[in-house]
Amino acid sequence: MNPTLSSPPVRPAQRAEHKIITGILDGTFAPGSVLPSERQLAETLGVARPPLRETLQRLAAQGWLTIAHGKPTVVNDYWEKGGMGLLSTLARYVDTLPHGFVVHLLEVRSRLLPIIAELAVFRAPDDVLAFLDKVESLEDNAQAFAVFDWQLQVFMAGKTGNPIYKLMLNDFSGLFATLAAAYFAIPLARNASRKYYRDLVNAIQAEEHQVEKVVRDAMEESVAIWEKVAVSD
Repeated sequence: MNPTLSSPPVRPAQRAEHKIITGILDGTFAPGSVLPSERQLAETLGVARPPLRETLQRLAAQGWLTIAHGKPTVVNDYWEKGGMGLLSTLARYVDTLPHGFVVHLLEVRSRLLPIIAELAVFRAPDDVLAFLDKVESLEDNAQAFAVFDWQLQVFMAGKTGNPIYKLMLNDFSGLFATLAAAYFAIPLARNASRKYYRDLVNAIQAEEHQVEKVVRDAMEESVAIWEKVAVSD
Protein backbone atom coordinates (compact mmCIF):
# COMPACT_ATOMS: atom_id res chain seq x y z
CA MET A 1 0.00 0.00 0.00
CA ASN A 2 1.77 3.11 -1.21
CA PRO A 3 0.80 6.74 -0.57
CA THR A 4 0.15 8.93 -3.60
CA LEU A 5 3.25 10.60 -4.95
CA SER A 6 3.19 14.37 -4.66
CA SER A 7 3.05 16.62 -7.73
CA PRO A 8 6.23 16.61 -9.83
CA PRO A 9 8.76 19.23 -8.75
CA VAL A 10 8.86 22.43 -10.76
CA ARG A 11 12.33 23.90 -10.13
CA PRO A 12 14.84 22.81 -12.83
CA ALA A 13 17.22 21.14 -10.34
CA GLN A 14 14.31 19.32 -8.69
CA ARG A 15 12.94 18.25 -12.06
CA ALA A 16 16.35 16.88 -13.04
CA GLU A 17 16.66 15.03 -9.74
CA HIS A 18 13.17 13.57 -10.12
CA LYS A 19 13.88 12.20 -13.59
CA ILE A 20 17.33 10.84 -12.75
CA ILE A 21 16.32 9.11 -9.51
CA THR A 22 13.14 7.60 -10.94
CA GLY A 23 15.29 6.42 -13.86
CA ILE A 24 17.70 4.76 -11.44
CA LEU A 25 14.91 3.18 -9.38
CA ASP A 26 13.00 1.84 -12.41
CA GLY A 27 16.16 0.52 -14.10
CA THR A 28 16.36 3.04 -16.94
CA PHE A 29 19.77 4.02 -15.56
CA ALA A 30 21.00 0.64 -14.33
CA PRO A 31 23.83 0.26 -11.78
CA GLY A 32 27.18 0.35 -13.56
CA SER A 33 25.80 2.13 -16.60
CA VAL A 34 27.10 5.45 -17.83
CA LEU A 35 24.91 8.55 -17.99
CA PRO A 36 24.79 10.47 -21.27
CA SER A 37 27.07 13.48 -21.54
CA GLU A 38 26.03 16.55 -19.59
CA ARG A 39 24.91 18.25 -22.80
CA GLN A 40 22.87 15.26 -23.98
CA LEU A 41 21.36 14.68 -20.55
CA ALA A 42 20.37 18.34 -20.23
CA GLU A 43 18.58 18.16 -23.58
CA THR A 44 16.87 14.88 -22.70
CA LEU A 45 15.67 16.12 -19.31
CA GLY A 46 14.72 19.54 -20.59
CA VAL A 47 16.87 21.50 -18.13
CA ALA A 48 19.79 23.88 -18.48
CA ARG A 49 23.28 22.59 -17.74
CA PRO A 50 23.95 24.64 -14.55
CA PRO A 51 20.99 23.19 -12.57
CA LEU A 52 21.75 19.76 -14.01
CA ARG A 53 25.36 20.04 -12.85
CA GLU A 54 24.15 21.07 -9.39
CA THR A 55 21.86 18.04 -9.28
CA LEU A 56 24.55 15.61 -10.41
CA GLN A 57 26.96 16.86 -7.75
CA ARG A 58 24.32 16.50 -5.04
CA LEU A 59 23.38 12.98 -6.14
CA ALA A 60 27.05 12.02 -6.26
CA ALA A 61 27.49 13.25 -2.68
CA GLN A 62 24.58 11.03 -1.61
CA GLY A 63 26.06 7.99 -3.35
CA TRP A 64 23.80 7.67 -6.38
CA LEU A 65 26.52 8.53 -8.90
CA THR A 66 30.30 8.57 -9.29
CA ILE A 67 31.70 11.65 -10.99
CA ALA A 68 35.35 11.81 -12.04
CA HIS A 69 36.87 14.71 -13.94
CA GLY A 70 37.27 13.93 -17.62
CA LYS A 71 35.36 10.64 -17.33
CA PRO A 72 31.71 9.65 -17.86
CA THR A 73 29.35 9.80 -14.88
CA VAL A 74 28.64 6.27 -13.63
CA VAL A 75 25.44 5.11 -11.94
CA ASN A 76 26.23 3.42 -8.63
CA ASP A 77 24.56 0.46 -7.01
CA TYR A 78 23.07 2.62 -4.26
CA TRP A 79 22.69 -0.41 -1.98
CA GLU A 80 26.48 -0.64 -2.01
CA LYS A 81 27.61 2.97 -2.38
CA GLY A 82 24.80 4.96 -0.78
CA GLY A 83 24.68 6.35 2.73
CA MET A 84 21.95 7.23 5.18
CA GLY A 85 21.47 10.53 3.36
CA LEU A 86 19.66 8.62 0.61
CA LEU A 87 16.74 7.99 2.95
CA SER A 88 15.56 11.59 2.96
CA THR A 89 15.66 11.64 -0.84
CA LEU A 90 13.89 8.29 -1.18
CA ALA A 91 11.01 9.64 0.92
CA ARG A 92 9.92 11.53 -2.19
CA TYR A 93 9.92 8.41 -4.37
CA VAL A 94 7.89 5.89 -2.39
CA ASP A 95 5.91 4.73 -5.42
CA THR A 96 9.09 3.67 -7.24
CA LEU A 97 11.03 2.11 -4.37
CA PRO A 98 12.46 -1.33 -5.14
CA HIS A 99 10.53 -4.38 -3.99
CA GLY A 100 11.01 -5.12 -0.31
CA PHE A 101 12.57 -1.76 0.56
CA VAL A 102 9.84 -0.78 3.03
CA VAL A 103 10.01 -4.14 4.78
CA HIS A 104 13.80 -3.82 5.09
CA LEU A 105 13.34 -0.36 6.58
CA LEU A 106 10.78 -1.60 9.09
CA GLU A 107 13.04 -4.51 10.01
CA VAL A 108 15.85 -2.06 10.81
CA ARG A 109 13.46 -0.14 13.05
CA SER A 110 12.43 -3.37 14.77
CA ARG A 111 16.08 -3.91 15.76
CA LEU A 112 16.91 -0.31 16.67
CA LEU A 113 13.86 0.89 18.60
CA PRO A 114 13.82 -1.84 21.30
CA ILE A 115 17.35 -0.81 22.33
CA ILE A 116 16.36 2.85 22.38
CA ALA A 117 13.25 2.16 24.45
CA GLU A 118 15.13 -0.01 26.95
CA LEU A 119 17.75 2.69 27.53
CA ALA A 120 15.15 5.45 27.76
CA VAL A 121 13.13 3.56 30.37
CA PHE A 122 16.25 2.69 32.31
CA ARG A 123 17.28 6.36 32.50
CA ALA A 124 13.93 8.14 32.66
CA PRO A 125 10.97 5.78 33.30
CA ASP A 126 8.71 8.48 34.74
CA ASP A 127 9.30 10.77 31.76
CA VAL A 128 8.41 8.00 29.29
CA LEU A 129 5.28 7.14 31.27
CA ALA A 130 4.25 10.79 31.31
CA PHE A 131 4.64 10.95 27.54
CA LEU A 132 2.55 7.79 27.13
CA ASP A 133 -0.29 9.37 29.11
CA LYS A 134 -1.25 11.06 25.83
CA VAL A 135 -2.35 7.70 24.41
CA GLU A 136 -5.76 7.82 26.07
CA SER A 137 -6.67 11.05 24.27
CA LEU A 138 -5.18 9.99 20.92
CA GLU A 139 -7.66 10.52 18.09
CA ASP A 140 -8.42 7.49 15.94
CA ASN A 141 -7.05 8.72 12.64
CA ALA A 142 -3.91 8.19 10.59
CA GLN A 143 -2.48 11.67 11.07
CA ALA A 144 -2.79 11.61 14.86
CA PHE A 145 -1.14 8.20 15.11
CA ALA A 146 1.63 9.08 12.67
CA VAL A 147 2.54 12.22 14.61
CA PHE A 148 2.34 10.57 18.03
CA ASP A 149 4.30 7.49 17.02
CA TRP A 150 7.14 9.51 15.55
CA GLN A 151 7.22 11.87 18.52
CA LEU A 152 7.40 8.89 20.87
CA GLN A 153 10.38 7.43 19.02
CA VAL A 154 12.24 10.74 19.02
CA PHE A 155 11.35 11.40 22.67
CA MET A 156 12.72 8.02 23.77
CA ALA A 157 15.86 8.52 21.69
CA GLY A 158 16.41 11.81 23.48
CA LYS A 159 16.09 10.09 26.86
CA THR A 160 18.76 7.45 26.14
CA GLY A 161 21.58 9.86 26.95
CA ASN A 162 23.19 9.00 23.62
CA PRO A 163 22.63 11.73 20.99
CA ILE A 164 23.69 9.41 18.17
CA TYR A 165 20.38 7.55 18.40
CA LYS A 166 18.48 10.75 17.70
CA LEU A 167 20.74 11.52 14.73
CA MET A 168 20.05 8.05 13.34
CA LEU A 169 16.29 8.51 13.70
CA ASN A 170 16.50 11.87 11.96
CA ASP A 171 17.66 10.06 8.82
CA PHE A 172 14.41 8.09 8.87
CA SER A 173 12.13 11.08 9.47
CA GLY A 174 11.18 11.82 5.85
CA LEU A 175 10.49 8.21 4.93
CA PHE A 176 8.65 7.55 8.17
CA ALA A 177 6.34 10.53 7.66
CA THR A 178 5.48 9.32 4.16
CA LEU A 179 5.02 5.66 5.05
CA ALA A 180 3.24 6.28 8.36
CA ALA A 181 0.39 8.04 6.58
CA ALA A 182 -0.28 4.85 4.61
CA TYR A 183 0.40 2.46 7.48
CA PHE A 184 -1.84 4.18 10.03
CA ALA A 185 -4.65 4.50 7.50
CA ILE A 186 -5.14 0.80 8.24
CA PRO A 187 -7.48 0.29 11.24
CA LEU A 188 -5.63 -2.90 12.16
CA ALA A 189 -2.38 -0.92 12.40
CA ARG A 190 -3.92 1.72 14.66
CA ASN A 191 -5.41 -0.94 16.93
CA ALA A 192 -2.09 -2.78 17.12
CA SER A 193 -0.23 0.43 17.97
CA ARG A 194 -2.70 1.46 20.65
CA LYS A 195 -2.26 -1.96 22.26
CA TYR A 196 1.53 -1.56 21.98
CA TYR A 197 1.46 1.78 23.80
CA ARG A 198 -0.61 0.29 26.62
CA ASP A 199 1.60 -2.81 26.81
CA LEU A 200 4.61 -0.50 27.02
CA VAL A 201 3.06 1.32 29.98
CA ASN A 202 2.41 -1.98 31.74
CA ALA A 203 5.95 -3.18 31.01
CA ILE A 204 7.47 -0.02 32.49
CA GLN A 205 5.35 -0.28 35.63
CA ALA A 206 6.06 -3.98 36.19
CA GLU A 207 8.74 -5.00 38.70
CA GLU A 208 10.39 -7.30 36.17
CA HIS A 209 9.83 -5.17 33.12
CA GLN A 210 10.36 -6.50 29.60
CA VAL A 211 10.37 -3.24 27.70
CA GLU A 212 12.75 -4.40 25.00
CA LYS A 213 10.64 -7.49 24.28
CA VAL A 214 7.38 -5.52 24.18
CA VAL A 215 8.82 -3.04 21.70
CA ARG A 216 10.48 -5.72 19.58
CA ASP A 217 7.27 -7.77 19.37
CA ALA A 218 5.28 -4.67 18.39
CA MET A 219 7.78 -3.68 15.71
CA GLU A 220 7.79 -7.20 14.26
CA GLU A 221 4.00 -7.14 14.19
CA SER A 222 4.12 -3.87 12.24
CA VAL A 223 6.30 -5.57 9.62
CA ALA A 224 3.76 -8.40 9.35
CA ILE A 225 0.86 -5.94 9.00
CA TRP A 226 2.65 -4.02 6.25
CA GLU A 227 3.51 -7.22 4.38
CA LYS A 228 -0.10 -8.40 4.62
CA VAL A 229 -1.44 -5.14 3.21
CA ALA A 230 1.23 -4.97 0.48
CA VAL A 231 0.33 -8.47 -0.69
CA SER A 232 -3.39 -7.73 -0.69
CA ASP A 233 -2.78 -4.64 -2.82
